[in-house]
Amino acid sequence: MSGPTKDERFYGMLCHLLSFCGYVIPLGHVIGPLAIWLAKKDESAFVDQQGRESLNFQITMLIYLVVAIVLCFLLIGFLFLPVLAIFHIVVVIIAAIRANDGESYRYPLCIRFL
Repeated sequence: MSGPTKDERFYGMLCHLLSFCGYVIPLGHVIGPLAIWLAKKDESAFVDQQGRESLNFQITMLIYLVVAIVLCFLLIGFLFLPVLAIFHIVVVIIAAIRANDGESYRYPLCIRFL
């Protein structure tokens, strides 16, 4: 049994890395991975799995962000915002590296929607 092809690994990695679009484009963290996943999910089980994982994590992070913003009104959310951003950056980079190596990655603290 062989692993994912070079193209599959590339698109799997892209599903994770495009989530960084959210730092410059509103909802870009969901739209970027969604576009790749919709375009490639039927062509590759690996890209389908990586795209679902990325989307689930990005939706989860959106929920955590909304909760942190609400908590800002209680002045404790300001503590969570930088932690959330650092956590997001670190685990997305780990996921992208694993996808590029042809390995599946499961995000921690992720709610599975898809």
